[in-house]
Amino acid sequence: MTKILLLSDTHSYMDQDILKYVKQADEVWHAGDIGDLKVTDAIQNIKPLKAVYGNIDNAEIRNEFEENLRFKCEEVEVYMTHIGGYPPKYNYRTRDLIKTHPPKIFISGHSHILKVMPDKRYGLIHMNPGAVGKHGFHKIRTMLRFTIDGDVIDNLEVIEFQNR
Repeated sequence: MTKILLLSDTHSYMDQDILKYVKQADEVWHAGDIGDLKVTDAIQNIKPLKAVYGNIDNAEIRNEFEENLRFKCEEVEVYMTHIGGYPPKYNYRTRDLIKTHPPKIFISGHSHILKVMPDKRYGLIHMNPGAVGKHGFHKIRTMLRFTIDGDVIDNLEVIEFQNR
C-alpha cells in the first residue's frame, strides 16, 4: 500500500503544517504552480516527489519538471498535468490523450477548486486538490491524501487549512 499526498498551486508557499502531512505520506504528487524550487526541495528532502510545472512557473522550474507526467503507482496508471480540465470538459491538450489511453487517475490543478469526480465514460477518477498556497481567490487551502493498494484507490481524505 502506498500513501499519497496530492497538492497543487503552492505559489512559492510552504509551511510546517504542510510538511507534517508530507512526512506521513510515502509519495507526494504536486500538480503544478510550484512557484519556487524551495517548495519542491523541502518536499524532496523528506519524501519522493512527482511534479509537473504550471502556468506561473519560471524556466528554472520548467527545466526541472515536465508539463505532463504519466506514471504507474502500484497497478494504477496516473496522468498529471496542471491545466487539463475535468470530466467531461477536458481541454484540447488532454482530451485526445485521455480518449486514446485513459489513465485510472487524471490529476490537474490550476482552478484552485478542490474536485474529485468519476468519469464513467473513460473509467477514471479526476482529482484536483485545490490550492494549498496563499495566493489566489480560494478561501480555504486544501490538499488530498489517499492510498493505492494494488489497483484499489481508497481512504480519500480532504485536508483543509483555514488560515489563508
